[in-house]
Amino acid sequence: MRTPMVTEPTGLSLARLTELAWDRLGGASTTHFEGASFSGLQLATRVRRLAEGFRSAGLKPGERVVVCMANCPEVGLTYSAVWRAGGATTPVLFLLSEDELRHVLRDSEASYVVTTPEFLPKVLASGAGVSTLRAVVVAGDVSGVDEGQISLPLLDFSELEAAPEGELIPRESTELAALLYTGGTTGRSKGVMLSHDALSSAAWAATAASKASDEPPTTVSLLPLPLSHVYGLTVSVMGLHATEPGTSVLMRWFDPVGWLALAAQHRVEISALVPSMIQMLLAQPIEDYDLSALRRVASGGAPLAPEVGEEFTKRLPGVEISEGYGCTESAAIISTSPPGMVRAGSVGKPPPLIDVRIVSADGSVAETGADGEICVRGPNIMTGYWNAPDETSYALRDGWLHTGDIGRFDDDGYLYVVDRIKDLIIRGGINVYPRDIEDALLEHPDIVGAGVVGKKDAKLGEEVVAFVQLRPGSSLTADDVVGYARGRLSAAKYPRDVRIVDALPLTSVFKLDRKALRAQL
Repeated sequence: MRTPMVTEPTGLSLARLTELAWDRLGGASTTHFEGASFSGLQLATRVRRLAEGFRSAGLKPGERVVVCMANCPEVGLTYSAVWRAGGATTPVLFLLSEDELRHVLRDSEASYVVTTPEFLPKVLASGAGVSTLRAVVVAGDVSGVDEGQISLPLLDFSELEAAPEGELIPRESTELAALLYTGGTTGRSKGVMLSHDALSSAAWAATAASKASDEPPTTVSLLPLPLSHVYGLTVSVMGLHATEPGTSVLMRWFDPVGWLALAAQHRVEISALVPSMIQMLLAQPIEDYDLSALRRVASGGAPLAPEVGEEFTKRLPGVEISEGYGCTESAAIISTSPPGMVRAGSVGKPPPLIDVRIVSADGSVAETGADGEICVRGPNIMTGYWNAPDETSYALRDGWLHTGDIGRFDDDGYLYVVDRIKDLIIRGGINVYPRDIEDALLEHPDIVGAGVVGKKDAKLGEEVVAFVQLRPGSSLTADDVVGYARGRLSAAKYPRDVRIVDALPLTSVFKLDRKALRAQL
C-alpha cells in the first residue's frame, strides 16, 4: 500500500524540512556519485557538522554563501549546511567568467565562497577586492595552487566538517534561502530572491504532480542537471517532500555515454533533462543499453522540439517524456505534465498551489485558445530582484509574475508556450542574454557595434549569433572576434557564429533592430 501523498507546505524553513525528512525516511535513502555511495544518515551527520563549522568560521544568519562547484555531494551538503546555519546560498555555474563571477560576488555582498581546487584560481581572481568576502572554503587538496595567487584566507572544507554537531538556527520561511543570478536584456545579471517557502512550495508542487496517478513510486533517479541552476536546485529540494526512501545517482557533468552507462548500471527509473541532452542521447546507440527500468524523462529548461520527443519515445518504447515549464523567478515550476497525462506540444498544467493566466496586450485575461503573456502567482514566486525595486515592481505587477513569455491554454487547461517576448536565448538549457555579450564585444577597440540574436540549433535548441560592425580600416576577422569573446565570456555564452556587417540595422528611434537581424538568418 502506498504512503499517502505529502501534505501541503507548512511554512517551515528548508533546514527544518530537511530534519523532518531525515526523521521520516530514517536515513535509508542513498546517493551514488562516481563509484561512491552515501547513506542518508551519513549525509545528515556531515550536514550537521558542516553547519556548525560554518558558524564557528563566522557565518551569520542571513549572509550569502556563493557556491561555485561542479556537481558533487559537497554541493548539496553546502546548501543544507548553510540553511541550517541560518545563511542563504548563492549558487553559480562554474562556467562563469572571472568578470561575471566578480559581479555576483560584489552584487550579492557574499561573505564566503565554496569551491574546489580546479576553480580556485578563478575564484581568487574574482574575489580580490570584494570587501564583504571573508574567506574561500575549498573542498579538496590545494597543494598545487600557486601561493602567489592566494589573495584571500582559505578554509578547508574537511576541517569545517570536523566540527561537532550543532543546533539548527531558526529562520522564518519567508526569509531568503537562495539568491540566484539571472540576466536581462537591459543590463547585467540580477539576483532573484527565493525564500524558503518559494523553493519548498515549488518542490512540493512538483512532487505532488508526479504522484497524481497510479504510477508506482520512483525509487531510482538520475540527476545530470547542474545543481547551480534553478531547475537542478528545485529537483534536489524535491527530496525533502519524499514519502519513501529512494536512490539518487548524481552526475558531475552531463555526457551522453556516461548517462546511458549510469542509467543501465543503476536501473534508473526517472531522469530530469533539458532538450539538448535528449538530442545528444539520440546521437548514441541507446538501444545497446539496458534501459528497461526507465519509465519517464522530465524535460524542461527550454522548448522540446516535437520531432526530438517523438524519436526518443520511438526508440525507447514505454518511456514517457513529460514536459514542464518554469523560470528562475518561479523557482523553476509553472506547469508540469504528470505521468500518463502528457499532451504533445504542451508543457502540461499548473500544479497544485500555482495559478496561471494568459493576459492580452490590453491587460484583460485572454480567452481560451488566445495568445497572451503568461502570468503566474503562488507561494513559489520570487520575493523580488536583489536591490532592484523598480524591476521587481515591474515584474510583479498586480500580484502576478509577468514572465515575458507568450502562451495559450487549450480547452482542457493544458498550457502551450508560443514564443518569448524577451530577447532571451536559451542555449543548451542555459539562459544567455544578448546585452551581456554585446557589452563584452564592444570593449574591443576595433568593434563599434554589436547585435546578438539566437538561431535555431538541432542540438542545443538555440545558438548565439553575433553581428559585428568594425572600425573603418580594421583587419579583425570573424575568428578573431570568436576568440576575443571566448576569453571574456563563459562557454555557454560566447558566440560561435560571428558575421561582420557594414552597419547594424536600427529602428526609427535608433535602437538596434533585432527583428532585422533575425531576418538575415
